[in-house]
Amino acid sequence: MKKLVLTALLATLPAATAATLVFGNNGEPVSLESGNITDGISILVQRQIYDTLVDFKDGTTELAPGLATSWTPNANSTAWTFKLRPGVKFHDGTAMNADAIVFNLRRWWDKADPYGFRDQGRTFEIVGDLLGGFKGDATAVIKDIVKVDSMTVRVDLNKPSTVLPDVLAAGYFGIASPAAIKKDGAKYGTPASKAIGTGPFIFQSWTTGDRVTLSPNKSYWGTKTKVDGLIIRSIKDASQRLNEMKAGTIDFANDLTPDSLKSVQADKNLVAVKRPSFNVGFVSMNNTNQYLKNQKVRQAISMAINKKAIVEAFWNGLAVSNASFVPPVLAWANSSKVPADYKFDPAAAKKMLADAGYPKGFAIDLWYMPVSRPYFPNPKPIAEAMAADLSAIGIKVNLKTEDWAKYLQDRNASPGFDMYMIGWTGDYGDPDNFYGGYYGENGSSDIGWNPPEIQKLLEQGRGAATQAAKAKIYSQIHQMTYDAAYRVPIAHSQPLAAARTYVKGWIPSPLGSEAFNTIDISGKK
Repeated sequence: MKKLVLTALLATLPAATAATLVFGNNGEPVSLESGNITDGISILVQRQIYDTLVDFKDGTTELAPGLATSWTPNANSTAWTFKLRPGVKFHDGTAMNADAIVFNLRRWWDKADPYGFRDQGRTFEIVGDLLGGFKGDATAVIKDIVKVDSMTVRVDLNKPSTVLPDVLAAGYFGIASPAAIKKDGAKYGTPASKAIGTGPFIFQSWTTGDRVTLSPNKSYWGTKTKVDGLIIRSIKDASQRLNEMKAGTIDFANDLTPDSLKSVQADKNLVAVKRPSFNVGFVSMNNTNQYLKNQKVRQAISMAINKKAIVEAFWNGLAVSNASFVPPVLAWANSSKVPADYKFDPAAAKKMLADAGYPKGFAIDLWYMPVSRPYFPNPKPIAEAMAADLSAIGIKVNLKTEDWAKYLQDRNASPGFDMYMIGWTGDYGDPDNFYGGYYGENGSSDIGWNPPEIQKLLEQGRGAATQAAKAKIYSQIHQMTYDAAYRVPIAHSQPLAAARTYVKGWIPSPLGSEAFNTIDISGKK
C-alpha cells in the first residue's frame, strides 16, 4: 500500500516559475474579518492574508514567533508582554506597531469600542468562547490591553493563564490594518471590502459563491511565496473537489471523503496526504428542549447511536471513536474512570427512555451541516445513520440543514437546535481549547448547560503550569461532561487531503489550516 507521507512534499525546493496556485476549499468563508469568525473555512483564507501575534511552527502545535518576536509572562502569568517585530507593514503601506495591535485586540474584547461595529451585527463570539468573555465580564480572562511603547504591548489578565499566547496564535485572531477598518467600517471583511493584513498574500477580490483571489506580498517579512497568484475556490462537494483535482483545474484540496483514498492512490498524478488528527466531531443536545433536559434521555441517546459502526462505515479507517472530547494526542487529560467509549446497547437505551417517562419515544430535530468538515466528511448520510439508530428506540428524527453561515448563527440563537452535528479542529495544543471552546462560560450557550463547577475547573486548568497539574483538573472535567452527555463525541478523524504531484512544500497543520507561502508548483504545466 502506498505510504502516506509528506516526504515528497517537503523536499528542498527550487525557485518557482510563474504560476497560479489553485486550492479547493470546502465552502465559502463566512467573513474575512479577523476576530469575527468561528469556522475553519474562513480561517484557511484568513491565514493567507493575516499574521497572528504568535504563530506555530510548521506542521506542529509548538509556538513560534509571529508579529511578536517574544512573549513573556510575569511571575504568576497574570500579565504577558509581547515584543513586536520591527519594520513590518500592512498591505496598505501602514505600519504594524503597538497601536495597531492594541486597536485589534480592543475592538474584539471591548464591547464599547467604536470600531467593533457591534450595532451592525458584529459579535466576536470566539473571544467569549476562548477568552472567557469581554471587557467587564466577571468571567473574562483579559483585564486590560496596554501599549508599553511603540513596539511593546502588555495584556493584563483577571486570572492566571499559561495559554494566552497559544490562544492569540489561533487563526481567528489575525491582525488587520486599523486604517482599512476605519475606512470601510462595518463593510470590512465582506465581499464589498478589501481585507488588509501583513500576511504572505494580498487580497484582490472575493467573488461570492466562487472564489477569493490573492496575489503575493513581495515585501513579506517571512518566507516569500513561490507562486505569482493564489485562487481559493469554494467547492462544497467533496467529490467535485476530487474530480477537479484529477482534471487539473485545482492543484490541491482538503477534506476529501475517506472512501476516496483508493481513488487518489490509483491516480499517478495525485498524492494522498493525511493531515495530523487533532479534532472531534460530535452531537450536541439542547438543555432547553423538553426531552433533552432529562439526563436519562441524553444517556439513552448516547447508548442508542452505534458509533463504532458509523465510524467504520464512513471514515474508511481514518478515524477512531471513543468517549473523550479531546483528540487522542491529548489523552493524558482523560479520566481513567471514564469508559473507553460509550456503551452501545439499544435495549438498555429503550428501557432508560421508558424510565425517563417516554416509553413510546418522541419526535425531535437533528440538524446536520451542509458542508463537509474534517470531523464529518459526509454529514448527511452520517446524520441518516444516527437517525436510524434512534428510531430503533422510538425516537423519530426530523433531519434538517441550512446554509453554513446561518447554521453557525442559528445554533446559538434562542431557542437553538434540538440536536445538531458540529465539531472542532483544535487551535492550540492544550485541552483548554476543546473544553473551553464548548463548555466555557460563553461556549456552552448552544446547549444551555453551564455549571459553575466546570467554569471553576476551566479557570484552574488555564492557570496550571505543568501537564501533570493540568491532567488532574481536566480528568475531572472529562468525568463531568461524560456523565452529563450533552455533547457526545462521534469521531476523531485523520482528515484526508490530496495534491497533484507537482505541488511541493505543502506542510499541513494539525490545526486544520496553514499559510501556503511554502508551496512551489514549478512543475505545473
